[in-house]
Parts: sequence; structure tokens; C-alpha cells
Amino acid sequence: MANNITLLHREKQHLEPLERDNGGEHIFTSKFPAVPVPYLTLPEFVLENWEKYEEKVAIVEAIGGKEFTYRQVVDGVRDFGNGLKGMGMVKGSVVIVLLPNIAEYPIIALGVMSAGGVFSGSNPLAHPSEVRKQVEDSGAKLIVTNGPCYEKVRDLGIPVLIVGGDPIENTIPWEELLKRGRNNDHFALKGDLLSENDQFAPTSKGSDENIHFTPDHATGWKNDHFTPKQGEVVCQDDLCALPYSSGTTGTSKGVMLTHRNLVANMCSTLFGVTPEMIGEFTTLGLMPFFHIYGITGICCATLRNKGKVVVMSRFELRLFLDALITHGVNFAPIVPPIMLSLVKNPIVDEFDLSRLKLRSVMTAAAPLAPDLLQVFEQKFPGVQVQEAYGLTEHSCITMSHCTSEEAGGVAKRTSVGLILPNLEIKFIDPDTRISLPKTTIGELCVRSQCVMKGYYKNEEETARTLDSEGWLHTGDVGYIDDDGHVFIVDRIKELIKYKGFQVAPAELEAILLSHPSVEDAAVVAVADQEAGEIPAACVVMAPTSKESEEEIMKYVASNVASYKRVRVVHFVNSIPKSPSGKILRRLLRDSVMRRLNSSSNTSKDHGSAQSA
Repeated sequence: MANNITLLHREKQHLEPLERDNGGEHIFTSKFPAVPVPYLTLPEFVLENWEKYEEKVAIVEAIGGKEFTYRQVVDGVRDFGNGLKGMGMVKGSVVIVLLPNIAEYPIIALGVMSAGGVFSGSNPLAHPSEVRKQVEDSGAKLIVTNGPCYEKVRDLGIPVLIVGGDPIENTIPWEELLKRGRNNDHFALKGDLLSENDQFAPTSKGSDENIHFTPDHATGWKNDHFTPKQGEVVCQDDLCALPYSSGTTGTSKGVMLTHRNLVANMCSTLFGVTPEMIGEFTTLGLMPFFHIYGITGICCATLRNKGKVVVMSRFELRLFLDALITHGVNFAPIVPPIMLSLVKNPIVDEFDLSRLKLRSVMTAAAPLAPDLLQVFEQKFPGVQVQEAYGLTEHSCITMSHCTSEEAGGVAKRTSVGLILPNLEIKFIDPDTRISLPKTTIGELCVRSQCVMKGYYKNEEETARTLDSEGWLHTGDVGYIDDDGHVFIVDRIKELIKYKGFQVAPAELEAILLSHPSVEDAAVVAVADQEAGEIPAACVVMAPTSKESEEEIMKYVASNVASYKRVRVVHFVNSIPKSPSGKILRRLLRDSVMRRLNSSSNTSKDHGSAQSA
């Protein structure tokens, strides 16, 4: 297959950002030339030209050392895709992947997409009720998980495929499905994966002897070709991913992303990769793969460049440093709390940092404090710190420190980078919707081929986020300076970024209000050095209530994933609101901070809650 993306190798350039007058609008484009976007599906694009690197390790687990070469990755994607089609999956079927970061994860995601399915990652730390919501909202036809997560999905009424571990009754073994896909077996699965007539019962033991496949006529397919049904060729405009995001408002929603969305984003993000860099990347895969940044920005981008992904399922400082040194990691996407550990934890001094091959770290999931940046650069003088900006609704990265200094692409300190090729941005007055000139603060809007198709089955939220001219309204406030560097200074949206994870106040408020003793509640973000931000709740209790603040925190914790837990609860007499009913969160945030600063007992409770 021909290489359809040009890897740009530029002489040193001094390009100015472009501002285009479009009927009085201030629209800004990249200082770099446009890049072509090939007509390929995401798996085709990512694995293109793999043959030259077939024996090279593509993915390795930092703990345990499990690894896959490029040949094994390609075979795994093909076999898993074939296995899914063999059990009757049609184009557009949603597959929920509930797994920690493991070596098989990119193979699973790309295999789903190659078969015409829609990959939807789910947090393995999620509460069972949260997983159920995602399964029901997406209409998922299959869940891929492992033994430790199985209890969360066993009663959801759809087939479950188990990766690794011992066989589990009434599930489909991963290795068995790969074998069937490799042999081009056709079979049907009991349930509604595809057809009401399917009658395959999953294994009771997980062993090969106990798997019984129905005759080929059960699926209505021919034996000689293992391809989708007629008219189901996978196209670039088909959906391939349905990550769940809280967006600018409200609770979690499915973000509809096509193959073209993700390929276009990667073309823009990787435009500065030069030919000599291919095969040289070693990227740390610590950020969660269920997030669009993890699966595309880390896994797919590294595989596209024929580098190596070093997979870690959790952060532990000694394991982290050992992985960096042992595997020669040169690029590490991380979050500010990890940077804080690297500059403050004495464990770091146990390691010979001269052995590090790390060239750069990237933070994109949470704001980076300027003081932390300065201390990190002093301790790791040879490591470039890149701050990037992206959002799920735009397929991942939107602004970045995108090229080398020689190419003119190193962004200014504390900025989130430069506009990537093929993108347009503007900043608008949130009230008047009028676009604003350079150096003027407003809401960031972006328009490109990377913009989502919309929120799944949610036309109201889609209309609120995408306008008729194709602009994605991000809910983030910032500006562009005279040199084309973008700065994010605040958020219109009220999401809380706890250690890089998104926490929607509306979701926590709904849980609080479900408590019989709670009359009103509001959740705000409170700044925290370790976590970036923590959720703090102001709660109005019923006059006859007897629950303590600690009991209210435990109530919320029993209904959400650990990272969504409320870390501070304050009982208040009322929730301040505007005449229109909008919660005045800034007043509440200031009140919470005053109480935290004046109460040593509250501070101790807060610290204990964070370490839990």
C-alpha cells in the first residue's frame, strides 16, 4: 500500500499565524502548510507499511514483559476482526471494552474498527451502574473485559468476551475467538449480537472441546470468503469510535467519531514527523487507553510511526522510573500529579537519572501550574515539557508543541501550543457570539475534519455544541497572541479535572439529590496541588437529618468510580443561584476555600480522603 501521508521535512521557517477575514469574522489558521488526509480507515492508516517492521516490538508491558511484534499486531487485528464478523457482527455494532491498559488493548480496538464495529472504551474503575448506563445508552452488542471486571457486566444481558485469566462460565475466551478468526470459521452467538435467529451458546468452561458452533447457514454467509455482508464495506465516513465524554455541560454522552475524524486528527498531529524519526519512538502508555487520548494519541500515533508502546496499567513511582529507564522511553504523556511526584518524592533519588533517554513529556489532561513547570525543568533539564490542548469532540489533540525548534514549532511557555495544520479556530464573546481579534479573551471554537458527527442520540446537546457553520464550541476560554500561540485561561464548562479524569458536577449533584436527607446540593472544583482539582460539595440537609458530612461522602462514593468521589462536603443553609436558577459556583468555591483554609480538621480529612 502506498504511503499516502507526506512526512514533512522542513528547513527552518519563520511563519506567521494566518488570520482570515471571513465576512467580518476573525478566523485563525495554522502557520504551517496544510497536510493531505488519505482515504483510509483508521486501522489501515495506523498499520500502513508495517511489513518493513514486522519483527520489531510494537507493544510491550512494562510489568511482566508481554510483547507483540508488528507482525503479531497485524495478525491479531485481522484475526479478531474476522472472529467478530464470524460471530455475526454487522457494521455499526458497538463493542464496549472494559479493560485496564494491557498489551492486547490496541489490537482489540483496531480489530473492532477493522470489522466495521464501533469501539467504545469504558473505565475499568467505573461503578457497575456507570457501566450499565454506557451499555444501555450505546446499545452495545458485546463487552470485552477481563476476570477482575467481569462481575460488573455479568448481568447486563449481552455477550461477554474475556481476555486472559482462567475460563469463566458463559463467556467467550479471547484466544478461542482469535483461533476462529484465523481459521475463517463462521458461527452465530446466542443473544442479539446480530440476529434473532443466532443460537450459539458461549462456553460453559472456556475450553475448546466445549465450544459448539452452529452450521454456516445460521449466519447466512458463504464459506469461501470472510468479508462483511454485501453493502457493508467499511468506509472512512463510518463511525469507528464512541468514547463517552461529559462535553461542555451535563452528564456523560457518547461522542460519535468516524474513521476520517481520527485519521485527519492524526495527520494534523503528526505533520512534523520526519522520515528519520520513523521507527525511533518509544512512548509510555500510562494514560488510560479507554480515553481517546490514550488509544489514538498514544497507541495509534506510535504504531503509525512504527515505534514501541510501553504499557503500564497503573502509576507507581518506582515502576514508572524503572520502565522509563529499562525500555528507553523517549516520550511520556503524563499528568501534572506525576510531574509533582517526580520533583518532590525522594524515591526519585534512588535512580540514576543519567540513564534516562526521555526527551519530552506532554501534559494535556489537566492544567499545569507554572511553579511546577519551573521546578520540573530544573530537575530534568534535558526534558522538554509540552503542554497540549485537545478534547474528545475534536478527536483528540487540537493545539500542540508540534514540531522541532528548527521547524519553528516550539510553543511559548504556559501556552497550549500552536494551531495544527488543516484547522481553523476563532474566539468569540460568549454572550454576543461575535468573533474577537488577537490577544482578546473569548470562548475557543474550532472547525476541521476532526470535529465529531455529534453526540449519540442527543440532538439537543449536539445543537448546543456544534453550530450550523460547523464550529465546535469548546466551552474553554482563551486567546491567541500575535505570534499564533494559544493560551487557555479559564473554562466556561464546569467540568472538574481530578488527576486528569473528567468529573461532571451535574452527575455528582444528581447522586447527592437522590439521598433522602438532601434538599439541595452543588458541586464545585477546588484547587489542589496533588490532584489539580478535587470535587467539593455544598449540601443543604433536611431539618430532621442526622447524617454527618462523612456519611454523605460515603454515600456518593458507593455510587461512583473512585476518581469521581466527593473529597470535601460542607453543610450550608442554601445554594446561591442567579435569577434564572443557575448555580453561582464561584461564590460557593470561594466559601469552600475559606473554610478549608481556616479549619485544620477539615484539611486533615481532605488529605485522608485524597490518599484513599
